[in-house]
Amino acid sequence: MLANSDPQEITIRGHVLLAAISLLVGLCILVKAGDVFVEAAAQLARSLKVSSVVIGAIVLGFGTSAPELVVSTIAAARGNAALGVGNIVGSNVANLSLVLGVAALITPIALSRSVIRRQAPLSIAAVAAFALAVWDGELNRSDGTILLVLLAGAMVILIRTPDEAALTETKSDKSITRSLLMSLLGLGGVLVGAQLAVSGATTLAESWGLSGGFIGFSLVALGTSLPELVTAVAAARKNEAGLIVGNLFGSNLFNGLAGGAAMGLANAGRIGDTKLTTGALLAMLGAVIWAYARGALKRRIGKADAFMLLGIYVAAMVYLAAG
Repeated sequence: MLANSDPQEITIRGHVLLAAISLLVGLCILVKAGDVFVEAAAQLARSLKVSSVVIGAIVLGFGTSAPELVVSTIAAARGNAALGVGNIVGSNVANLSLVLGVAALITPIALSRSVIRRQAPLSIAAVAAFALAVWDGELNRSDGTILLVLLAGAMVILIRTPDEAALTETKSDKSITRSLLMSLLGLGGVLVGAQLAVSGATTLAESWGLSGGFIGFSLVALGTSLPELVTAVAAARKNEAGLIVGNLFGSNLFNGLAGGAAMGLANAGRIGDTKLTTGALLAMLGAVIWAYARGALKRRIGKADAFMLLGIYVAAMVYLAAG
């Protein structure tokens, strides 16, 4: 059977298989290394007696968004801006439609006052700023600089207004050296995983005739959002899902501002995917605004809201896949 096969076809299939393996392995490394980095960085901050507010607002915020940030930056540096933007938009949409929707199907989710008054408005502002930056189909250094300034402003607000559930300082038996080494190991793993994921995703997009934006929005973004999905489901089963809502909004804030700033400063250039810079951006804005509006009006997100959020995710996926 193999003897009668076209050698070129066998080669193409081999490249696709290797690309799929590269993407899968890269995402697995990203998820695990991201967890190691977040835990070690938070532990290091505590060992250095850094404020719990700073740990919650910056260390964990950047840490949980590290996979998206690194993947998008590497994609931009390699000239695949669509993949990077698709990853940011897809992750943001997944967080507040797929992840939040699945959790709300299990149990109604209450939104705390701090989420409604602080994290959610900042998240909306962040995704709106990112959407405006890429709406013209280009992400340049000027856009990156503006997003970086906005990120700094958001950091000031987060640090000056402590979260109700901010982490408390705890003494640790782990040495500063060990925490530092684990942080570097985790960060190194994130970089390696991102390289593999971007390389595999780019090859798959080219082989299947799909846009980099769609691959970034679907496969890559879903992979980097899996930890949030697993955590949300576990928390919902324990009736504690409300504790992670602030983190989901916070993740969107860092994805949009930090990820967008990094891509812009890397001079990502033309995105080249009009569906990504129109329909997908509207889905991102729609998900965050709907989640905030329902939470602000009812202080909870129920099953009806969950179906609406899941509908947004499915509609965005179908829209990008069509044509």
